[in-house]
Amino acid sequence: MRPNRSRHPQRRRLITLLPVLALACCAPVLAHGPTRQKVVEKITINAPADAVWARIRNFDALKDWHPAVLESAADKGNSEGSVRSLKLKGGGLLTETLEAHSDEQKKYSYRAKDGGALPVSNYTSTIMVSGQGGTSVVEWRGAFYRGYPNNDPPPSQNDEAAMQAITGVYTSGLQNLKKLVEGK
Repeated sequence: MRPNRSRHPQRRRLITLLPVLALACCAPVLAHGPTRQKVVEKITINAPADAVWARIRNFDALKDWHPAVLESAADKGNSEGSVRSLKLKGGGLLTETLEAHSDEQKKYSYRAKDGGALPVSNYTSTIMVSGQGGTSVVEWRGAFYRGYPNNDPPPSQNDEAAMQAITGVYTSGLQNLKKLVEGK
């Protein structure tokens, strides 16, 4: 004797819908696109935090301590909303906007208008100084997406290229800052 199929029509519909529901739940996982990347670089400098902060505190001072920067004019100094135009020694331009500046916390945050000379997009960054006694730690952190927002980016604009570029900017700047402040 066969079971009467009409007795459980809701169960039959549910069993029919389960594969469709499972696929719908998995669809976002199957989507591919850029992932927000993050870089954090730190360096210890044998100098008091106030001395290190004095060297980097001005939004337009990047040219004075970063080896790749030729010019770093900021239209409103350290005021929120100030726009910094960077001209790089190797060629290339960047435009950045100051989002926050705190002498008390010894840090400032900024956002790049676009990737410019870097293979990134939606780039935000913070640089800060902390210290104890005669030693300081400078931390430079950033978050960004690769330069090519679509699937299958070219090698020059993929996640790895973006990570390498920002890591290179931070490490070369921090190493040069250490050398300048310590006088070595």
